[in-house]
Amino acid sequence: MKYGFVKVAAATPQIRVADCEFNANQIIAQIEEAHKNGASLIVFPELCVTGYTCSDLFLQSTLLKAAENAIEKIVKATDNLDIVSVVGTPIPHRQSLFNCAVVIFKGDILGIVPKINIPNYSEFYEARHFTSGADSDEFFFEYAGCGEVDFSTNIIFKSKQMPDFSFAVEICEDLWVSNSPSVYLATAGANIICNLSTSDDVIGKAQYRRDLVKMQSGKLVCGYIYSDSGFGESTTDMVFSGQNIISENASILAESKRFTTGITYADIDVEKLSSERRRISTYTCNNDDKIYFSAFDMDIKQTKLSRTFAQTPFVPTDKTDLANRCEEIITMQATGLATRLAHTGIKNVVIGLSGGLDSTLALIVCVHAFDMLSLDRKNIHAVTMPCFGTTKRTKSNAQLLAEAYGVSFEDIDITLAVRQHFSDINHDEAITNITYENSQARERTQILMDLSNKYNGLVIGTGDLSELALGWATYNGDHMSMYAVNVSIPKTLVRYLTAYEAEKSDGILKNVLLDVLDTPVSPELLPPDNNGEIAQKTEDVVGPYELHDFFLYYLVRFGFAPSKIYYLAKLSFADKYDNAVIKEWLTVFVKRFFTQQFKRSCLPDGPKVGSVTLSPRGDWRMPSDASVKLWLKDLENED
Repeated sequence: MKYGFVKVAAATPQIRVADCEFNANQIIAQIEEAHKNGASLIVFPELCVTGYTCSDLFLQSTLLKAAENAIEKIVKATDNLDIVSVVGTPIPHRQSLFNCAVVIFKGDILGIVPKINIPNYSEFYEARHFTSGADSDEFFFEYAGCGEVDFSTNIIFKSKQMPDFSFAVEICEDLWVSNSPSVYLATAGANIICNLSTSDDVIGKAQYRRDLVKMQSGKLVCGYIYSDSGFGESTTDMVFSGQNIISENASILAESKRFTTGITYADIDVEKLSSERRRISTYTCNNDDKIYFSAFDMDIKQTKLSRTFAQTPFVPTDKTDLANRCEEIITMQATGLATRLAHTGIKNVVIGLSGGLDSTLALIVCVHAFDMLSLDRKNIHAVTMPCFGTTKRTKSNAQLLAEAYGVSFEDIDITLAVRQHFSDINHDEAITNITYENSQARERTQILMDLSNKYNGLVIGTGDLSELALGWATYNGDHMSMYAVNVSIPKTLVRYLTAYEAEKSDGILKNVLLDVLDTPVSPELLPPDNNGEIAQKTEDVVGPYELHDFFLYYLVRFGFAPSKIYYLAKLSFADKYDNAVIKEWLTVFVKRFFTQQFKRSCLPDGPKVGSVTLSPRGDWRMPSDASVKLWLKDLENED
């Protein structure tokens, strides 16, 4: 439960219809197993204490008394276990019989939730036996030796130690109707919805059920635990597959193999869910005074995570998805530029082409945009501007790219101009400091701007999202353009987009794109080494971009504290970096992210293509003089 992660479980016990003692023993065994494996919450199927398929036996007092005794046995057997169990059973009260979920924790019943929607169509005839709990406002009655127990459809169960760990219950059909109780309960504060279900299987239903759970969790920004009945239920007329599903905000975290019994585990990040709800200003806040809260004491423990976190969160892990995503992103970038050109009536663009990754992707986008508009590629004016740090490799690649794409190409050496500038400002060329570097960057931008006037074109920005996050751009140098096509593309994704273009290409174009991908990332502002190779490697100075993109994603997208980001990074990059290295670069990232905001406050226009952007007109508004103290303090004691 530390860092907001709650290990949860969906269980399908093997049962015997109407054998409550046997079923209770199976349930207890699975609770003990889940507790041993670190779960804090386990959900069982609908009516699992008796079996869902008891039919008219539900009207037998013998069965109902045995079910109550079974619940009492489960309560007592788990009184020393730090795990909440949600168990399905029939409960008679007054003149009615209810299909209920009993929430059990440390020798007590926290509450009983009755099913609201009672199906009575096709193969279902629950209304023959059960009454809807829709009209049951909160009341109490004695049950299973636990004294007076809270009975209501409007209960939210909440941990006292970690308030984000809050859950509520709906039962089977409650999910399938248009006005699911989970909508009401989630907007009232439940971060997790538990569904005790017995859903029979027919052809095609499994995928529909999976999609339903997935989209409900997305719509409600919640975790959803769906526990389904399986082996042991009567197959007189139906077959039950035990399809357990655990989803978080439209992502399936875990799913059981169908037609089996057992326990499915997943780690739900309730802190992330709360953060996401706060971010979405249209998320409904339900303050209905009919909602009742049942609090429980559960120690906050370190959860051994079973879920993994991709090292490149901006990049799909599935190769098919990756290809589709790359095509979509490049098309979106190109469409943004094409729309801007069509709106302005401008038919020329100017781009600084260094032979590096970012400018290569920007050129790719320009080519796609011009093809969309059926404009002559010769109106794309690619300019290479060698100076002190330019290597033969990158300069050659820039020219080869321009020729392969059939765009106009100019080679303008800026060495003399920069030296004249050094003379003007009385700077010693032997001092290769920030003045030495930025003078080159600003000279290049001046040339591009002036050429745009000459050709009546737009200067296309090449800088990417990762550079903006770190402030790794020369203010009013490469920081500035007239349309920045890479502005929301992180460095890790730039690489994949360029690789995708290479895969689609052949001949010289393919070869040069592959060589660009193989070239170290560098601004090439310092002189090459003695072998004429790149000496100034960006990642040696600011750190690995794969780490920074990971930090960026979780800081901006979900608002995680640096301590939690560090924890996730340690898990994800254990095979690449030791903890001290990760912490060092995370500290660098946090400091630079705060101190370099002033550069992001005046960014040029550019298309948003993902969920994380830093445009001051879009997703990220931050004062340039905000203090970084709290964020650094949060990280300093982590080891």
